[in-house]
Amino acid sequence: MATVIFKKLNSPQTWQQFSRCLSLTATKSKQTMTVRDALNAAMDEEIARDPKVFLLGEEVAEYDGAYKVSKNLWRKYGDGRIIDTPITEMGFAGIAVGAAMAGLKPICEFMTFNFSMQAIDQVINSAAKTYYMSAGTVPVPIVFRGPNGASAGVAAQHSQCFAAWYGHCPGLKVLSPYSSEDCKGLLKSAIRDPNPVVFLENEIMYGVGFEMSDEAMDKDFLLPIGKAKIEREGKHCTLVSHSKFVGTCLDAANELAGIGVECEVINLNSIRPMDEEAIIKSVMKTHNVVTVEGGWPQFGVGAEICAKIIESPAFNYLDSPVLRVTGADVPMPYNKTLEENALPQISNVIKSVKKVLNIK
Repeated sequence: MATVIFKKLNSPQTWQQFSRCLSLTATKSKQTMTVRDALNAAMDEEIARDPKVFLLGEEVAEYDGAYKVSKNLWRKYGDGRIIDTPITEMGFAGIAVGAAMAGLKPICEFMTFNFSMQAIDQVINSAAKTYYMSAGTVPVPIVFRGPNGASAGVAAQHSQCFAAWYGHCPGLKVLSPYSSEDCKGLLKSAIRDPNPVVFLENEIMYGVGFEMSDEAMDKDFLLPIGKAKIEREGKHCTLVSHSKFVGTCLDAANELAGIGVECEVINLNSIRPMDEEAIIKSVMKTHNVVTVEGGWPQFGVGAEICAKIIESPAFNYLDSPVLRVTGADVPMPYNKTLEENALPQISNVIKSVKKVLNIK
């Protein structure tokens, strides 16, 4: 019997089928998850873990969220944990801040961070400053989350990046993740953090899938706040970015590798606190740096990175001025062609890298 089985396995057709099965098994073992599902999983796990955690915002419950990030959570946890609110950002942000002061851990969703301007007094004056003003007696463990920056075809009032705005304010932690793994690990850390956290997502990235490690799929997976990730090693130029434009940098780095230029790509993940050490260490290795962001140039994240480099020992290692690739210094146009030209493109990053390296 064993001889018959061996003969069957030893036939070319059987080995082809066996190899195909192995290939399919290997493919299945690679777990992928969209950014949307990663955020959903993070909230699901933390709501299940801690009875003090709850989610509130416009359409987050019965409708599953405007972008389906809170899908099925209301059906699973009910009205007490997943709360639909009226269209009044100042009102429900104030309720969330008060709940945090009373000992709960709210996740406050803005349908877009552009609308958080309606609640800026609650975010800054109530959430960010209270722990300091109370001499450490009143913590405010709250997460403000939702899509930030430009989507597609939504014009100026829905396209602003608030990374620099909120990153300017002491008392807040500000996160701007890129991949599914970043989103899951950092959102869970944000929910557990005793401080107010602004969590800036990107609408374009919600449907993008990324490979997830076994560790990242675990319900206890956390990523540290304030630590950047080296997405690609390089030796000629450092590219520093956050959120969606980390992908733009990686695409540009792949193209530049074709002409022998190896870029190191840093995914900031955290705007405040910012991982100065990772930036400085990379600049001291590559001697050149380009920052890339979707926000406006004046007083932006790239401007802050430039200041940190100039004020550090890394300044003496620079072989060229730091260049910034940013959004255009205009309100976002509605027209598709103008919109594309108002945001950093791969060609802009490549052109800037060639400029700092003096490549024609």
